[in-house]
Amino acid sequence: MSIIENKKARFDYHIEDTLEAGIVLHGHEVKSVREGKASIVGAYIKVYGGEAWLVGATIQPYQEKNTPLEYDAERSRKLLLTKDEIARLLGVSKEKGLTLVPLKLYNNRGKIKLSVGIAKSKKTHDKRETIKRRDIERETGRRLK
Repeated sequence: MSIIENKKARFDYHIEDTLEAGIVLHGHEVKSVREGKASIVGAYIKVYGGEAWLVGATIQPYQEKNTPLEYDAERSRKLLLTKDEIARLLGVSKEKGLTLVPLKLYNNRGKIKLSVGIAKSKKTHDKRETIKRRDIERETGRRLK
């Protein structure tokens, strides 16, 4: 099970809630994701026209020579959600201070799924606190070994 994570999202945001969404991909993109040739760092979810879209994610071609000429690695990709989930995301995206962030892209029983986080941005002092906590945990781990 290949997992592509957006580690920067957990550093930059407080994750308040998560959703699981399907994603519309071409066949060669699915193979590429399974091999780990994708990145969702810096990507975000946008809701418009009654649909949710993943914007800014990069999925590299599976095989360079067999890729269609018009292939765009950074195209927007449609997310598969119910109407209720889309309405909820639309309300969240309009709410001040909340953002929709992709957390991880993974394989679930043959289907590629995207974990979407409803997040609130961290302040600079919160980020420093996270760095300190991570350093302390790393140091205690070293001492226990």
